[in-house]
Amino acid sequence: MGESRSGLRRKARIDRSPGLKSVQKTMNAVTRVVNALLLSCCACVVQAAEPAYPVRPIRFIAPFAPGGPSDTLARLLSPRLNERLGQPVIVDNRPAAAGIVGFEMAAKSAPDGYTMLLGSNGGLTMNPSLYQKLPYNPARDYQAVTQIESGPQILVVHPSVSAKSVQELIAFAKAKPGQINFASAGTTNRIAAELFKAQAGIDIVNVPYKGTGQALADLVGGQVQMMMMSALTAIAPVKSGKLRGLAVSSLKRAAVVADLPTVSESGLPGFESTSWHGVLVPSHTPRPIVARLHAESVKALTQPDVRARLATLGFEVVASTPEEFAAFIRQQTSKHEKLIKEIGLKAE
Repeated sequence: MGESRSGLRRKARIDRSPGLKSVQKTMNAVTRVVNALLLSCCACVVQAAEPAYPVRPIRFIAPFAPGGPSDTLARLLSPRLNERLGQPVIVDNRPAAAGIVGFEMAAKSAPDGYTMLLGSNGGLTMNPSLYQKLPYNPARDYQAVTQIESGPQILVVHPSVSAKSVQELIAFAKAKPGQINFASAGTTNRIAAELFKAQAGIDIVNVPYKGTGQALADLVGGQVQMMMMSALTAIAPVKSGKLRGLAVSSLKRAAVVADLPTVSESGLPGFESTSWHGVLVPSHTPRPIVARLHAESVKALTQPDVRARLATLGFEVVASTPEEFAAFIRQQTSKHEKLIKEIGLKAE
């Protein structure tokens, strides 16, 4: 006939007993631990199945011709990254349209860590305000890795120009309006020269080149008379007497050419236009890859021989974090947008 009422009451008391509840809690805890361990093991298996990065060569796009600052910096970094990453890092020069071709190529590359860009302040923070239709958007298309360096430009003239100071050059240009040509290779040195032109109130004519090497050859040959040139490129011809250095574009004097005054102290107070470069990758590149490239780049940049080499070229190593570099790009973009509007500059 089934259980008696007293039997059922005893069973209910047993089911509700503290001992049984304790056992159930223990079993639940054990189940949770086992599930967590299983998930961890699965994650480890998936991670182990993914190939280590990198497993093939990496392309390092330098948007300007060989011999210029972008090319020099890329070739200084690439062999050291080769050693640290265990794969070839191949410099790919793409000189055309003020570096736009190279920047566009990097922007449209797969975000897989196998394309790096040697970006400059001209392409990243000036071109967006100069060109109405730019085939890339720095804020959207790139992930910052690290700023490599920063340094001044040097105002140089051909020896046939009689001016031996900034004030004499201004007077020389005012006496010959529209007759003095200045070379530019990319946006950075053009902006510096245009800023000089605006603040000095002179009429000088821009002659654009695809690369610094070509501009330097014509400047040394006397086809153009002046240029705002990166210290990296200008130091050798200035020291050899092929060009005459008049001033540096930074607010403080540069140790590598300590005898040259600043443009600011030479009659144009507050004048400043520096040059800088950095490493970037396409947007949406996985964070672990960005972190790896940042770590290896910083290790390479902070080696004593690299610091010393960059110092002889007029550059100061920065080696910033991705977040610091991204914030710096935003700040510089805002600054140059305002400057370009003020002097009414347009792309040529």
